[in-house]
Amino acid sequence: MKLKYILPLVLLVLVFSCSTDDDDNTNPVNEVEGLLLVKEIVNGNQTIELFNKKGMFETGYNEISIRLKDNTTDTYYEDAILSWMPIMQMPTMQHSCPKSAITKADGKDTVYKGFIIYQMTNMDSSGWSLTLDYTIDGMDYSLTETINVMQYENQNVASFMASDDSRYILALIEPKDPSIAINEMKVGLFKMQNMMTFPVVEDYTIALDPRMPGMGNHSSPNNTDLTYNSVDNFYYGDLSLTMTGYWKLNLKLMNSGDDVLKGEDVTEENEASSLYLELEF
Repeated sequence: MKLKYILPLVLLVLVFSCSTDDDDNTNPVNEVEGLLLVKEIVNGNQTIELFNKKGMFETGYNEISIRLKDNTTDTYYEDAILSWMPIMQMPTMQHSCPKSAITKADGKDTVYKGFIIYQMTNMDSSGWSLTLDYTIDGMDYSLTETINVMQYENQNVASFMASDDSRYILALIEPKDPSIAINEMKVGLFKMQNMMTFPVVEDYTIALDPRMPGMGNHSSPNNTDLTYNSVDNFYYGDLSLTMTGYWKLNLKLMNSGDDVLKGEDVTEENEASSLYLELEF
């Protein structure tokens, strides 16, 4: 083969090789893809980023993702230890709310996750602060920042006194996207031990009777009561929705001895239980 044919062939191979190498340099994985930034908090050389799917905090159940950034290197920490304390400042007192521990998100290197259940807020979304304590490379840090909590349009959380003289917090978690079908219903149930502590309530039963007040208060078939799941500490049942619109999820809370602590049966004389959550789709 003549040299004039060999040189173009060599150049073609080199060009193809460089192009292939460039294709292998893929962009890094976005570990918060599908989430929206709620708040960014700067604490010296670190920035704490709070994310969820809506881009805001609301009354009820909030699943929150967290990242910690090193501002000097513009990289994210992978081995931090975090905890938090939400506080509602009232005119004469302050209190917290149900919350989870913060753990590393499954399959993520830089994302941590947990949940907070805000049982109330002020009309202007003010009143709450969030204290974050964290440890990086053996060094402890702490910060407190005010946050806004919006009022959810329907009642997705209930705070109530029961017949056992205890205050409970009940929060709707699923379905987030209800449909005309039998939906998995998931709620969290917590007891107020004191103003700052809300442990999970285990092994109770929550009777379910969904009704459509605007449609003759009719119910639906194939609902099941909610029972406790010890794997994730939430309550699960079946919620049958037969049409779109506004539903009142009438509930009765019963302890492990089947004593009714809150709520009543729905009858012709009693159109709704005093314990309920709301859903509209």
